[in-house]
Amino acid sequence: MAERRPPAPARLVSGVLALLLPMLGLVLLLTRPELDVSWEHHPAHFWVVFATAAVAAGLAYVTGDAAIRRGDARVLQVSLTFLASAGFLALHALATPGMLLGTANLGFQLATPVGIAVGAVFVVLSCRDVPGERAQVEVRRGRAMRVALLVAMAVWGAWSLVGLPPLDRPPTADDLATDLLALVAIVLYLLGAARYVQLWLRRPAVVLLAMLSAFVLLAEAMVAIALADNWHLAWWEWHLLLLAAFVLVALGARASWHEERFADLYLPATTSGTRVISVLFADLQGFTTYSEGHEPEEVTAMLNAYFAATVPAVVDPHGGDVDRIVGDALMVTFNKRGDQRDHPRRAAAAGLALQAAAARVHAEHPDWPRFRVGINTGPVAVSLLGTAGGRTHTVIGDVVNTASRIEGRAPVGGVAVGSATKALLPGATTVPLGDLELKGKSGAVPVHLLVALDERPDPAR
Repeated sequence: MAERRPPAPARLVSGVLALLLPMLGLVLLLTRPELDVSWEHHPAHFWVVFATAAVAAGLAYVTGDAAIRRGDARVLQVSLTFLASAGFLALHALATPGMLLGTANLGFQLATPVGIAVGAVFVVLSCRDVPGERAQVEVRRGRAMRVALLVAMAVWGAWSLVGLPPLDRPPTADDLATDLLALVAIVLYLLGAARYVQLWLRRPAVVLLAMLSAFVLLAEAMVAIALADNWHLAWWEWHLLLLAAFVLVALGARASWHEERFADLYLPATTSGTRVISVLFADLQGFTTYSEGHEPEEVTAMLNAYFAATVPAVVDPHGGDVDRIVGDALMVTFNKRGDQRDHPRRAAAAGLALQAAAARVHAEHPDWPRFRVGINTGPVAVSLLGTAGGRTHTVIGDVVNTASRIEGRAPVGGVAVGSATKALLPGATTVPLGDLELKGKSGAVPVHLLVALDERPDPAR
């Protein structure tokens, strides 16, 4: 019989007790000064802090990439938490005597509590359930926020290095600024942890558990920063707590399905709800016949040559999202994140660009099959499908199925569009292809061959 796992609340209590152990160790060191021995080792300090900053920077990159790909404001705020921590920790590593300066420097010493406190602000911002349109506004501002954060860290480093007021005084054992930053950060991280406990109880996932555990460890690290004496064991403890917090999140992400490592952090609007989008389908007419008459290596080379030319033509200039590639079939969505109001025109322009790119490849290989393209527009359900063994963020609905059927009506080398798409392309030149009979539908779907768009500049460019 399979071993039964304890219920989620019981696992949570066990986790909380485990997270309290570092705090108990800190209390023991502070109340028993004879145990809190001093060990001043500059290389060890530099590499511990540098390694912590490197892990945080890696997390900032992967979460930032996920936030942009999925248009998710929560993951964006989490990425900014890691970015702030990584940058200021890197500055603190430079505070190691013998690196940039021969003696301790207040600016570089304050860098850690400043960075962790700034990260705590983004943690609280990540706790909100931001609705779709507001989430898209935040994601669009994400690049500017990252640049502003990087500039602020660069200015802090330069200010500290030059020694301008108020960072020109030597650091002291009891610094009021450090204590205030620590207090604010502790409160914010504990608030964030409490909110992530609620999220975890609704959806017990490894990455959520890792995140809330990291927030508790960061709060404990700030306690040690405020109370510990430099180079003593309690002081070394907060360095290790920071490293443990970020490593824990990295391990939690690694345990998740690689295509959607941070899916359990996504806002509800990212994983559910209805959105009006345009869908492009393309596949090769005669692919089966070609495959039967050629070696698998030749078929693979043909597909790679086509996709190397057509995928960039769809994605880069027109903002398409490649949902999937299955054999010779390509599915691309527009406005999946809700940030492309002109998605019908983007999809139409992408379809024409795909055929132009494919035609150039075919001119060099006349015996290869050619693409047909179909485009449809309408409401779909945005969904996160699958489980731990495989997950995908995709769209579901009749609009998707109809787009695939429209593609089957397109002539070789042509782009067919449904009536809903055509109605949103004023000035486009089209030719009727007849009606498409669909099972389960009372009326036929008119299909049109897209010949050309109007001369209006493509806003995607």
